[in-house]
Amino acid sequence: MKQKLGILTLGCPRNLVDAETLAARLNAKGYAIVDDLAQAQTALVNTCAFIEDARRESIDAILDLIELKKQGKLKKIIVCGCLPQRYKNLSKQLPEVDAFVGALDQNHQIKRFALTPKYYAYLKICEGCLNNCSYCIIPAIKGKLKSLDEETIIKKVRQFNKERISELNIIGQDITGFGVDSTGKSRLTSLLRRIVSNSPDIGWIRLLYLNPERISDELLKLIASKKQICKYVDLPVQHINNRILKLMNRRVTRAQILALIKKIRKVIPGVCLRTSLIVGFPTETKKEFKELLEFVKEIKFDRLGVFIYSREELTPAYSLVGQISQKDKQERFNIIMSEQQKISGQLNKRFLGKSIDVIIEEKQDGAYTGRSQFDAPEVDGVVYVKTKKVLKAGEFVRVKIIDTLEYDLVGELKQ
Repeated sequence: MKQKLGILTLGCPRNLVDAETLAARLNAKGYAIVDDLAQAQTALVNTCAFIEDARRESIDAILDLIELKKQGKLKKIIVCGCLPQRYKNLSKQLPEVDAFVGALDQNHQIKRFALTPKYYAYLKICEGCLNNCSYCIIPAIKGKLKSLDEETIIKKVRQFNKERISELNIIGQDITGFGVDSTGKSRLTSLLRRIVSNSPDIGWIRLLYLNPERISDELLKLIASKKQICKYVDLPVQHINNRILKLMNRRVTRAQILALIKKIRKVIPGVCLRTSLIVGFPTETKKEFKELLEFVKEIKFDRLGVFIYSREELTPAYSLVGQISQKDKQERFNIIMSEQQKISGQLNKRFLGKSIDVIIEEKQDGAYTGRSQFDAPEVDGVVYVKTKKVLKAGEFVRVKIIDTLEYDLVGELKQ
């Protein structure tokens, strides 16, 4: 009888891809993958450790599994992901864990074991990072940027196309860095052309995590010209004040960021612009925070996420004098998110009466939920779809928007 394996994945989509790889390998070795940990004999937890909250969540999850093992409800625990990559002595601190798994090589042809819904997938094209931002522990955990083999990537794309998934999300710590490690310049645009030409049956291709430093005119024109590529630009700027940007070791200035945003909106009409910010970076003054807030009000990002600065050992920012109190960091977070909530609600009203394409995800409380091309899985809003028709997950439908919420839309199936 096959041993049953339950999988718990924490953190970002990049972690999820690693978990799918490990699940595929274990499934090939005879494990039966189950959805419910309560049915499992072995538990695999894929951890995140890039900030304090994520680290705490990962440790709590491991401790919960250890308790189940003590109760005789689990036989084995396997821990993988960022936590064992960051901390090499976990076996001494957590002896109840049977195995710790570090970095996984993604240059393989193993068919993925899908941990996402069947209709969408994540495709990792690079690992590690070349940016060395002063607040970020990722290069210490994942190492320097390493682009995956291009032919391996294209073979995976062909497989996804064969499976007829509806949406393919291209990911990496910074996908604009693809190719820089081997050629000295980004090869994302040329790779994207090949991905598009090898995936005629995939409805949407979404790009996640584009570093402002390496977004080229050529890339923007390609996004604008290909219907298949979502008009969705994920542009993590982190801050707008020049002094803070320099302290963060972000190699762009306020003027360059503003010029890039203007260019993106000009080249890709109707683009959905997403960003992420960090509040409470060491020495950030009230005036500099106000500058960030005014920037948010001025630009009116379609989607915006905020991180409270997390002080991480082995990062240059850790030793900076002038750490901000947790109370002040939380207050700044709340102010930005409150402003973005208003902005999002206002921007959503532009969709009233318009018809948009929606990918159906599931049925809840008598209505279907789905996403537009302007909504990435798990992190953005949803579209509630009213219809008496029976719809399938992964199906594309045309929806007329009849109401708007702060982050979500409400529509009815267009007849």
